[in-house]
Amino acid sequence: MMKILLFILFIFPLCFMKNMFWMVQCMLFMLSFIYILLNNLDNYFLSLSYFLGQDMMSYGLILLTFWICGLMMMASNLIYKLKNFMNLFLLNLLFLLLFLYLSFSSVSLLNFYLFFESSLIPTLFLILGWGYQPERLQAGIYLLFYTLLVSLPMLIGIIYLYDKLLTMNFYLLMNYMFNYEILYFCMILAFLVKLPMFLVHLWLPKAHVEAPVSGSMILAGIMLKLGGYGLLRVLSIIQMVGLKLNFIWISISLVGGVLVSLVCLCQIDLKSLIAYSSVAHMGIILSGLMTMTYWGISGSYTLMIAHGLCSSGLFCLANISYERLGSRSLFINKGLLNYMPSMSLWWFLLCASNMAAPPTLNLLGEVVLLNSIVSYSFLTMFFLSFLSFFSAAYSLYLYAYSQHGKFFSGSYSFSSGSFREFLLIFLHWFPLNLLIIKSDFCLFWL
Repeated sequence: MMKILLFILFIFPLCFMKNMFWMVQCMLFMLSFIYILLNNLDNYFLSLSYFLGQDMMSYGLILLTFWICGLMMMASNLIYKLKNFMNLFLLNLLFLLLFLYLSFSSVSLLNFYLFFESSLIPTLFLILGWGYQPERLQAGIYLLFYTLLVSLPMLIGIIYLYDKLLTMNFYLLMNYMFNYEILYFCMILAFLVKLPMFLVHLWLPKAHVEAPVSGSMILAGIMLKLGGYGLLRVLSIIQMVGLKLNFIWISISLVGGVLVSLVCLCQIDLKSLIAYSSVAHMGIILSGLMTMTYWGISGSYTLMIAHGLCSSGLFCLANISYERLGSRSLFINKGLLNYMPSMSLWWFLLCASNMAAPPTLNLLGEVVLLNSIVSYSFLTMFFLSFLSFFSAAYSLYLYAYSQHGKFFSGSYSFSSGSFREFLLIFLHWFPLNLLIIKSDFCLFWL
């Protein structure tokens, strides 16, 4: 794992050279393909170095990180074209990649916490430095304070664990179980806000709407997954209390998922709609995770990876029309079938993926999660059926409202996508549909 870390560190000097923007992007894709070849599919921690290692759980998420970071650069063509502090943007992006890589591959709980918190800083700079509206300051403060407020109890919980067990290593912590309610809440709250769970989700739509396209992609694609990954790691230590109290999170998430889906249906901002749909998807992921069943854990991991690709792709599409029309409002972004007919297919494919149509990985994740949540309690059936229905409803609303209707007369007559944009969307959609063929990655790693 140190060799990958060194690879990332050696890309840093390229940020300060002239005309190296696409070179850095090529390096990130090269890194993704090298990492694919390193897959030792095993349930144990492998490729251990001084403080890094990987198992199947971190493997998929690290690969997703490299992939999305490469695509983020491809989407940020405008920063390159307008020379909008391009080198600083690259530096920021690489720091973010570094922190995310380190947090997913840490084998120590304290290191994980450290890098988990560090990844906030480059994200904040992305929103403040390259965001669109003046409200980005408020969005940045929301992001920072929501996450930092609940992170302190977690640090105290980690210190308590170290005091009792004299170890921080994930693979040694798995042997212990604690039956303390306070420890349970300390360890779990930071991840619930990061996911985000309904009731503590308000930072997410704000951050998404104000962030540049790269910020939205990394937030939806990777940052939300940090919460799920953290829960997967710590639930084994606190499962005794989990058996008593997990029903709270399951019920909040399912009811919240339905409410957020209804909120989706009355959004008029493209990005806001996609951001709220993320909250609904994360609700079902959290519910599956909290059942603590094999199906639930595998399903939530599958849906995490699927959502990372799908949501990121939708944000790219929203940005492509934003660059053409200068607005994210659905009142102006309508009739796009006349305006950009070539993009309409991609809108359709990604909206279909968002509502878990076959053959996407979303379908596999949702079917598995459905099984696990219904097996936990039959009463959840009611909310789950609503969730599935509204998930299709807001995806159709997004597609139908943006592609059909009377075209806004104040903009140009016609625009076709560039090759870069088609490739960008294809590279989101293709792995999403290809992974279903090799779905044992996602389901048999426990």
